[in-house]
Amino acid sequence: MIKLRMNPPALVALAAVLIAGQLHASEQAMFGNTPSRNMVSAETGLPSSWDVDTGENVLWSQPVGSQSYAGPVVAGGRVFVGTNNEGERDPAIKGDKGVVMAFDAADGTFLWQMVHDKLPESKLHDWPLQGVCSTPVVEGDRLYYTSNRAEIVCLDVKGLADGNDGPFTGEKYKGDKHGDVIWSFDMMAELDVFPHNLATSSPLVVGDLVFASTGNGVDEGHVNVPSPLAPSFIALNKKTGELVWENADPGEHILHGTWTNPTYGVIGGREQVIFPGGDGWLHAFEPKTGKLLWKFDCNPKDSVWRLGGAGTRNNLISTAVLYDGKIYIGVGQDPEHGEAPGHFWVIDPTVEPNDDGELPQDKAVVWHRGGEDFNRTISTAAIHDDVVYISDLSGFLYALNAQTGEHYWTYDAFAAVWGSPFVADGKVYLGDEDGEVAVLEAGKTKKVLGELDMGSAVYTTPVAKDGVLYVLTRNHLYALKEGIPAKKKEEAGR
Repeated sequence: MIKLRMNPPALVALAAVLIAGQLHASEQAMFGNTPSRNMVSAETGLPSSWDVDTGENVLWSQPVGSQSYAGPVVAGGRVFVGTNNEGERDPAIKGDKGVVMAFDAADGTFLWQMVHDKLPESKLHDWPLQGVCSTPVVEGDRLYYTSNRAEIVCLDVKGLADGNDGPFTGEKYKGDKHGDVIWSFDMMAELDVFPHNLATSSPLVVGDLVFASTGNGVDEGHVNVPSPLAPSFIALNKKTGELVWENADPGEHILHGTWTNPTYGVIGGREQVIFPGGDGWLHAFEPKTGKLLWKFDCNPKDSVWRLGGAGTRNNLISTAVLYDGKIYIGVGQDPEHGEAPGHFWVIDPTVEPNDDGELPQDKAVVWHRGGEDFNRTISTAAIHDDVVYISDLSGFLYALNAQTGEHYWTYDAFAAVWGSPFVADGKVYLGDEDGEVAVLEAGKTKKVLGELDMGSAVYTTPVAKDGVLYVLTRNHLYALKEGIPAKKKEEAGR
């Protein structure tokens, strides 16, 4: 008899998939590990210390570009990251590009890369040197992500090594070390989307659909929304890339951009896909039709939108987490706007919406933390054993009771945090802009196990697979594993 040992969030995610009839034999991997987007893993045997200079507990490392914000994601024995072209893996390809790279999970061998040229108006639509900022989602032999050119792209996970499976035979970048495009959907050309700075959404695959935010946003002056009728949220056929439905609800109310990631689950017996909108509202839709189920304003009603630290209304850059039938999400702004008070919300989406589809705050809010005791965040929560771990841009990691919001402890990284806490093997991992990964004991009592120097900023969230912890810094990908002896410094791969 096979016994399954799963934590509560994993059980919730599995139940949601079973109820929806969407259970696939194909392996899935994504930002947040499951469609609930909870930054928690059942992996065990992970290291609590390592040394990237001596190679202690470093299974392998590989250079990537010079700025990396997407991934890692691990599936099918491969590790995928999004980065730029500053590493010039192919010496024949020069200049600023968006890049997705694939490595062998066992030994770090570089397998292939997909390269995207920049859009012409780079600072407006495709910010210089940011590369691909969308963490891919992998299902079986297909990989989906948003390119720096505001395209939803479907690739063969094996690249061109097994031949060209896609229709794009005349591409500029060819050879067995390059990506194999199955289909690509251009949101600017097809939907008149106007991405502000960059399109970054990490898509979600459920059944036969791919869900993503479009990146639609404001103009260069940060005043007008040039394309208010363009959709902020879309669903595509995962096999063909054809548009199934679109929604432009945020319209002219977009504050800055529409950058974040959808979440999926079954709540109150009803399937729903949840999008954080560029207007600061959560929007929930019926997955197959795009029918609006409800929406929730994630800012106080008296908040005011202003660029910079003076504004009290905030964007949604974090991803919503579904846990125990409730939704957990924080608000923030572009890190360039600086630090300021923010909010973290826990809402009950089963509350009856009003005639406009809005969940009233006085009924839907389970608990809320904000103002003086929570700052702006672009991080996504990790929830395990009824403890919420959530970080803010100011570098504080909070441990809170998932049901009541009771404060257990706070850890100060003394550096900005762009990524999210990751919980696995009884530990909480958190990277920061100064290039350290903090390792803390998971639970209601704060215990710091280590603060490990990675040598470069960590803007991403660690992941774990098969007893290996993967950490992507600004310019290197590390695979960390217990029991690897130290090597000479020049052999460590940094």
